[in-house]
Amino acid sequence: MKTLLLSCALTLFAAGASAQGYQFKDEVRLPATSVKNQASTGTCWCFATTSFMESELLRMGKGEYDLSEMFIVRQKYLNQMRDNYLRHGKGNVGQGSLSPSWFHAFEQVGIVPEEVYHGINYDSDRHNHQELAAYVESISKTAIDLRKNSPEYQELANSLMDIYLGPVPQSFTYQGKEYTPKSFAASLGLNLDDYVELTSFTHHPYYEKFDVEVPDNWEHQLMYNLPLDELIATMDYALKQGYTVCWDGDVSEKGFSFTNGVAINPEVEKVDDYASTDRARFEKMNPRERLEEVYRFERPYPEVVVTPEIRQQGYESFVTTDDHLMHITGIARDQNNTKYYITKNSWGTERNAFGGYLNMSESFVRAKTIYILVHKDAIPKEIREKLR
Repeated sequence: MKTLLLSCALTLFAAGASAQGYQFKDEVRLPATSVKNQASTGTCWCFATTSFMESELLRMGKGEYDLSEMFIVRQKYLNQMRDNYLRHGKGNVGQGSLSPSWFHAFEQVGIVPEEVYHGINYDSDRHNHQELAAYVESISKTAIDLRKNSPEYQELANSLMDIYLGPVPQSFTYQGKEYTPKSFAASLGLNLDDYVELTSFTHHPYYEKFDVEVPDNWEHQLMYNLPLDELIATMDYALKQGYTVCWDGDVSEKGFSFTNGVAINPEVEKVDDYASTDRARFEKMNPRERLEEVYRFERPYPEVVVTPEIRQQGYESFVTTDDHLMHITGIARDQNNTKYYITKNSWGTERNAFGGYLNMSESFVRAKTIYILVHKDAIPKEIREKLR
């Protein structure tokens, strides 16, 4: 099985740095398929969920699959256009979405291997939905303006997907067997009822489901609300029991450095304690430059102790937003024994030196998670029994 892994003992260096920085040692590392590249698209939701499901197939002993993200994305666009029409133009027809959109499209149309449906039917060697997304928005608006969900509009929407992503294969041959998209999906043996979304916010009762208020939750999926410590405990239990985690959260913070392979939640007021010996140069830096300096230090930078109140404040002040989905495949520890989550991204393998992976600190995850997707058996029994 071909997998892309970070080294067991990873040392990070900023450019020109002479001091040793963050060092990581794996505690848990679970199988995952190769890192993909969503390129110039807002389809992280599909790449992360597809990667998660591919790891589920590995865990279940089904073998290694490379499933087509764009086959699912195509149906999601069509679902959005219909939903937006029924909402009189007040829906979401953007490129983003959440994991439930993957599940809904899978149930509607099935899925196919990547080799059957690449989803690039235009002059490019990489995904780019800028033009497609503009036409989705324009065509959707026209239908609203005309107040007419005509057969011609439906045909136009399908033709748009055919032009940019490619026509849907009615049948195909894979590894010597003939399938339809639905029969291939059935052959995978995935039970979508086995998967559950979990979140943690204080403005709704714990252990009950609620509609998480982020724009990409346009299908209004209900998610179980856990206390923050129990959300983290579920992630740790899942990974240690062999289950990976699909993660949605905020990556807009200065502490998120994909280039350096680390996401941290620094205590900004302590930055002076960690300043370089060149004090004059350091004091002239802007906040992002100072944070880059963090990766040059001989020891990890101190981080915020995140409480439910701190987390909620970030959410309600719009500092913590729904930015990006990724796939958590393990746990690592730094030289101070601080816990990090080994995370597979979908930005290709060339943008950092770690094969497209990064390590997110527990403080970062506690503060910046919107929700996680896990197998129901990956939830500790004592927590699962509280869910209503």
